[in-house]
Amino acid sequence: MHIYFTYMMEGSDGTLYVGVTNNVARRFKEHSESNDTRSYTFRRRPLKLVHVETFQWIQASIAREKQITGWSAPKKRALALGQEETAYLLARCRNGTVHDRPERDLTIA
Repeated sequence: MHIYFTYMMEGSDGTLYVGVTNNVARRFKEHSESNDTRSYTFRRRPLKLVHVETFQWIQASIAREKQITGWSAPKKRALALGQEETAYLLARCRNGTVHDRPERDLTIA
């Protein structure tokens, strides 16, 4: 059975990077020691691993990476800190769209 990981690292500048791997220790080392100046994490060293999730299927791990990448920085930080309640509150719709409208009466007049 294969195991895949979605991980999140925090850079020295406070930014959060999300990725997928099958070996977290190796990937963290690659991020920390790479000489590729074009790499997002190169100028943000030292790095700190702040969150890891485990998946059986690579597709699930990639989907989770895409989901987390689309989140706001405060929501990512709440996830990294294990603050599920805060992450949930940050996910709530606050722009007055369909989610906040009162229920319509669907009875036929």
